[in-house]
Amino acid sequence: MRKPIFHLTTLGAALLALGSLAAQAAEPYYNPANAASSTGKTTGYELFRTIGCPGKGILEAPCKEPAPAPAAAPAPAPKPVDSDGDGVTDDKDRCPNTPKGAKVDANGCELDGDKDGVVDRLDKCPTTPAGRTVNAEGCELDGDKDGVVDALDQCPTTPPGRTVNAQGCELDGDGDGVVDALDKCPTTPPGRKVDGTGCEVDSDGDGILNADDQCPNTPAGDRVDNKGCSLPKVLTLKGVNFDNDQATLRPDAIAILDEAVTVLQRYPGFKVEIAGHTDSASSDEHNMDLSNRRAKSVMDYFVSKGVDAGRLSAKGYGESQPVADNGSADGRAKNRRVELRSLN
Repeated sequence: MRKPIFHLTTLGAALLALGSLAAQAAEPYYNPANAASSTGKTTGYELFRTIGCPGKGILEAPCKEPAPAPAAAPAPAPKPVDSDGDGVTDDKDRCPNTPKGAKVDANGCELDGDKDGVVDRLDKCPTTPAGRTVNAEGCELDGDKDGVVDALDQCPTTPPGRTVNAQGCELDGDGDGVVDALDKCPTTPPGRKVDGTGCEVDSDGDGILNADDQCPNTPAGDRVDNKGCSLPKVLTLKGVNFDNDQATLRPDAIAILDEAVTVLQRYPGFKVEIAGHTDSASSDEHNMDLSNRRAKSVMDYFVSKGVDAGRLSAKGYGESQPVADNGSADGRAKNRRVELRSLN
């Protein structure tokens, strides 16, 4: 009967062990680490001596689960760095070396309001139109330094110091195609043909411009009147007439006499005789005196206008050289005349 008891005892011990193991398995904590073990862990026979925690027997209450270690406080995030101090941190700064105090955009780059490639801090021309070429100061190029930028300059090679208009071209006050700086005749009337100096052309060199010359092919050296035509040896001053028995110049004679003054002044060496004539209405003696006075009236007018008296002489011919019939009023008016006669 002892042998069954042994089996029962062995079986009971096994059942007790299994119950203990089931109890242990139900516990929330199992730590195989065992400081008392030579291996540092609970293995083999030690399983029956220590389970759950070091030094605890199999039938003892298991160790309590240790309290979890307090979670470590998260490391503080590193403070963003702004190396150039422009208000934009380095991780976002596309222009990390901005000079101190410069205004920047959200990317940390200096402002360039007119988008010409020169930042506002250095831009002396901050409103340059889009697409223009500029210098290092942000100003448009002006190759000829005339004050008109190249983009607007229609005359981009103006010589230094010249005055120009808004298009960068030199001024031409009279519009003759010769700029004022080179124009020796700056008041040429519109439409006149000019030479390289801006002066009207006188093709035959007679002193009368082509625009006024009614005889444009006058032989060289000929003296000409104000129309550019050769002067005859005797020039009648048509329109310089006198009232009957008078030597006083009439107002309508002044314009004709002024033209004669112009001719005389054009040829300083030209000497003339002023010849006075009458009709036959009075005696020869009276008409001779009257014609002398008429010639003298004309000469005095010429001298008053600056003609040298040494170039002039006055002589009356009375009624001796008529050019029309004294039998009619019209003929007598034509005979009351004054002529200029060349003396050289």
